[in-house]
Amino acid sequence: MNLVVAIRTLVIFLLTFLVFSPFTYAANSIDGIRVWPAPENTRIVFDLKTTPEYTYFSLKNPQRLVIDFKYTKNLVELETLARNDKRIKRIRTSKPKYKGGMRLVLELNDDYKLTLFPLAPAGQYGNRLVVDLFDPHRVNQTVETHTPNDKRDIVIAVIAGHGGEDPGSIGASGTYEKHITLNIAKKLSRLIDRQTGFKAVMIRSGDYYVNHDRKIELSREKGADLLISIHADAFTSAQPHGASVLVQSTRRADSEFTRWISNRQKESELLGGAGDTIKKTKDKNLAITLADMKKEYTMASSYEFAEHVIKQMKKVTKLHKKTPERLSLAVLKSADIPSVLIETGFISNPQEEKRLNNSAHQQKLAKSIFTAITHYFELHPPQGSLIAAMTLKKHKVARGESLSVVAQRYNVSVNQLKSLNNLSSNVVRIGQTLKIPRAAL
Repeated sequence: MNLVVAIRTLVIFLLTFLVFSPFTYAANSIDGIRVWPAPENTRIVFDLKTTPEYTYFSLKNPQRLVIDFKYTKNLVELETLARNDKRIKRIRTSKPKYKGGMRLVLELNDDYKLTLFPLAPAGQYGNRLVVDLFDPHRVNQTVETHTPNDKRDIVIAVIAGHGGEDPGSIGASGTYEKHITLNIAKKLSRLIDRQTGFKAVMIRSGDYYVNHDRKIELSREKGADLLISIHADAFTSAQPHGASVLVQSTRRADSEFTRWISNRQKESELLGGAGDTIKKTKDKNLAITLADMKKEYTMASSYEFAEHVIKQMKKVTKLHKKTPERLSLAVLKSADIPSVLIETGFISNPQEEKRLNNSAHQQKLAKSIFTAITHYFELHPPQGSLIAAMTLKKHKVARGESLSVVAQRYNVSVNQLKSLNNLSSNVVRIGQTLKIPRAAL
């Protein structure tokens, strides 16, 4: 009998221990913490076992962000997490608010604008809690404007797709799309910056994430004449391959246009030369007409540039689509900046993944896009740009002259001559007048 009582007492003790032990509260755990510094913000991502339960608040003098997790234990070494970030001094623990929970303190260097939100499992990631710290000086950025006769550079916004905690597609051998896109974007930007009359603006220059709206905002702030977003495609099977170029679908453009018009007082500065008229006019029909003309011009310009890209890319890689494809994509939604998204190949195809990882192939892709840029703006130089100010020469074909002879004379390529003059072959006739690309090109 004493043995039965002893066993019963032990069972009650163990049950009581399990119910009231602090370990039973730790039903969740922080399994990883990733810190992603970017020029304008720092993103901290907490990887958790299950959906986080939390509260948070900020403290001043010194600046701190305090996050209290319920029923959670930390499995991550905190000491060196923020050593490469300029906004976070350190991340440490403190006395928890909740029994069985934990408190994390982020000691900060400034009073940052804060956003904090949970994310459900997606792709390779499980439950997450995301903290964004935005520089206070980011707000109220001014849009760079151009005057008609300043002989300015043509500005190309180059966007490397994905970045930071968003790897994009992942190839069969583990290649991250975000690394390929950044490498190609850097190569393209270097080519653009070396060309007289052109300037590249890299929207993402490192391994960090920029949301789609901010990509367009940054492009606009820098006065971009063209937006190019670089990606690598993927599919559920390994068969598809080849590059393609995407532009905004009519449906998406129309929905953005509706939003745009409804808020025209705020966004009228985005409309270039027509902006001031649209902002000040009391004639709603006139405002809508001007804005609609701007939208249509932007869409037509995007499509025409996309055709130039396809024409050049097919010389260095296989194509998945031989004509520009229209899709509803957030990064292409700008109604005032011609925009294209270039899929450089299928990372899900093992052979193409290998080529996309090859630096020489990346350079060829970048060069083909660069050539499309110069050819397009030879035909459509923005008013006030240096390229527009340069005189376009003309040459009348004489007896014995071929296209290659003319190209050599003016130190340009045969392809440039053909593109500028809409020639489908190398054949020219005596007396034919050819437009000659600008000398600086």
